[in-house]
Amino acid sequence: MKRTDLHEYQNFCVEFLKTHPEAMLILEMGLGKSCISLTAILDLMFDSFDVGKVLVIAPLRVAKTVWPEERDTWEHAHFLKMSVMVGSAKQREAALRTPADIYVVNRENVKWLVDYLEKRGLPWPFDMVVIDELSSFKNHQSQRWKALRKVRPQIKRMVGLTGTPASNGLLDLWAETFLIDKGVRLGRFIGRYREAYFKAAGMNPYTGVVFNYVPLPGAEEAITQITLKSIPAGSWQAFTPTTASPGPTPRSARNSTA
Repeated sequence: MKRTDLHEYQNFCVEFLKTHPEAMLILEMGLGKSCISLTAILDLMFDSFDVGKVLVIAPLRVAKTVWPEERDTWEHAHFLKMSVMVGSAKQREAALRTPADIYVVNRENVKWLVDYLEKRGLPWPFDMVVIDELSSFKNHQSQRWKALRKVRPQIKRMVGLTGTPASNGLLDLWAETFLIDKGVRLGRFIGRYREAYFKAAGMNPYTGVVFNYVPLPGAEEAITQITLKSIPAGSWQAFTPTTASPGPTPRSARNSTA
């Protein structure tokens, strides 16, 4: 397929990624998140020269097959060199040493990658990171999330791709959004986010530990206004933390949702 085969909304998304260093694309399955990303990467690398190396983080099967197949499917992306870092530690190390434009790693090995570079005193080499299925980073206590947060200051461009940003509820959005905008929209701390938009709905009477939260009245609308910016298509949206003002402080947020 050729670049001219891209749909209008896909070209819009390409330009969106090129003009917004921190972005989340919320697109339903089959709407072309990977071809949009590859096209944006191509332009950022060889047109504007804003990007040197790109890391794509994806589920294992998607990392092994979908991204290489998408690269081969689109004629304009053919010459992007891609190295897939999956398999044994030896295989991943060899793939990391292979000269390429795009390096693809499965999400379970994000911590391995960060640790590998850190232990050897090597600088973080990727100035752009694309997280394919951002919802897999919804747990701020997971090793993969903590590892990526550690290197987040060294990443110039961060893109999150997902069709279900809050599949288990609005609490998921904090961890996902933080990796994109470093806390600009929903705050730097999960506790303050909970305090601003949620109330306790279940607590262990013996330990006092809250195990369930529900949104405050109006919280969903407030969070949506802060984090999501609609763009011309009924089934997709884009989020940019770099062009909008930060969200309200916890106290003002509570007032606005009361």
